[in-house]
Amino acid sequence: MAKHVGVKLPEDLKALLLTENVICVLATFSEKGLPNTTPIQCVYPKGAESILMTIHKDHTGYHNMVWQKKVMLCFLDKGNIAYSILGRAGVVRAPSLIHPLMNVVRIDIIDIKSDRSVLSRVESGVTWSYTSAEAEELSQALMNELKELSRTL
Repeated sequence: MAKHVGVKLPEDLKALLLTENVICVLATFSEKGLPNTTPIQCVYPKGAESILMTIHKDHTGYHNMVWQKKVMLCFLDKGNIAYSILGRAGVVRAPSLIHPLMNVVRIDIIDIKSDRSVLSRVESGVTWSYTSAEAEELSQALMNELKELSRTL
């Protein structure tokens, strides 16, 4: 059974986001009501009540969030981290200063629920690696942009 935890990032989730080594799943709906999920790698907290992320400007998830505004983010990771965040999306920067095809979006938290189960524990999250040195360099530059925006926005 889900437990609502409010509108502020729980400390364990905020600590995970600060590691810059997390994948969350973004869930959106199209104008026709079709669901879409997207793994998002560049995610960073902006205080306790917002999350910044980058996403490709032509991605279906991006178009859906611009149209509908409401999104869900799902986080699963070691230490039994299991949260879903309902938020309102707003474009902060289009395009990103780092790459002309990437846009920066802020998700203002509407509600957070704990998805921890009494029957099971999350032992690890999504394990991933970069596909190339260039991909790592781009990702790090995008994360640095998010960190800077988290301080100045």
